[in-house]
Amino acid sequence: MIGIALNLIFVVFEFVCGLLGNSIALMADAGHNLSDVLGLAIAWIASTLGKRPPSSRYTYGLGGSSILAALFNAVFLLVAVGAIAWEAILRLWRPEPVAGVSIMIVAAIGIVINGSTALLFASGRHGDLNIRGAFLHMVADALVSVGVVGAGLAILLTGWLWVDPIVSLVIVGVIVWSTWGLLRESLAMSVSAVPSSIDPRAVKVYLESCAGVTEVHDLHIWPMSTTENALTAHLVMPDGHPGDEFLMMAADELKRHYSIGHATLQIETSQKTACHLAPDHVV
Repeated sequence: MIGIALNLIFVVFEFVCGLLGNSIALMADAGHNLSDVLGLAIAWIASTLGKRPPSSRYTYGLGGSSILAALFNAVFLLVAVGAIAWEAILRLWRPEPVAGVSIMIVAAIGIVINGSTALLFASGRHGDLNIRGAFLHMVADALVSVGVVGAGLAILLTGWLWVDPIVSLVIVGVIVWSTWGLLRESLAMSVSAVPSSIDPRAVKVYLESCAGVTEVHDLHIWPMSTTENALTAHLVMPDGHPGDEFLMMAADELKRHYSIGHATLQIETSQKTACHLAPDHVV
C-alpha cells in the first residue's frame, strides 16, 4: 500500500511536469511508473487471493493468481514501452524544446521515491516472482531517473534537444531488459513448467536413491503459485509398501532440499504389471 501510494502520487506529479515542460522523457518515465503502480496493485490483489483457503471448486486455493499477476505485469510493461519508443523515435526527427531544469528536479525526486520503494521489497524478493518483479522495476526506475537527470543536465549545458528522445529510448531498453526474464518465467509457470529453481533430474535421482525404489516414472513438478510447488510421481517398490514413515520422510526431504511443499507419491509393488503412465512420452 505504501509503495502504491508513493508511486501513484509521483506519477501524477511527474506526468504534469513532463506535459508542462514538454518532456517525452518525463512522460515516458511517468508511464513506466504508472505501469508499476498497476503491477503492484495486481500483485497485491493476487497475494490477497492466494491466502484464501481451498474450496470444493478451487482445490488448490487461488495461489495461481500470483502467476497470472506476474504475467500480466510483464505483458503490460512491454506493451507500454512500445508506445513510448514510437513517440521517442518521432521526436528524434522533430525535436521540440524541453525544460531541462524541470526534468532534473522531478527525476531527482523520482530517484528518492523509487529507491525507497525498492527497499520495501528488498527483503522479500528471494523466492517470490511477484516481489522480485516489483523490486527490479523499482530499482530500474531509480536508475532510469538517474539517466533522466543526466539528460536534463546535458540539455541545459548544450541545448541538444535530441538528448531527450535518446534518453527515452534508453528507458525503453532498460524496461525491456528488466522485464524479459519476468515475462519468460511467468509464461513458463502459467503452462505448468518446472520452476527454474528446481532441477527435475536431481529430484528424480533423489527419489530413485530412496531405499526400496527400483524405478521412478510419471514424475511431474509444477508451480501452484509463485512461492509454492507441487510434485506427483510413481515409485516402483517390489518389496512392498514402505509405510507412512517413508512417505513423510520423502515429502520432508523434497520440501527442505527442492522447495516442493506438496508431494504426492504413488507406490507400485509389482514390476510385472506395467503402469500405463510409465513411458516418458505419456501424460
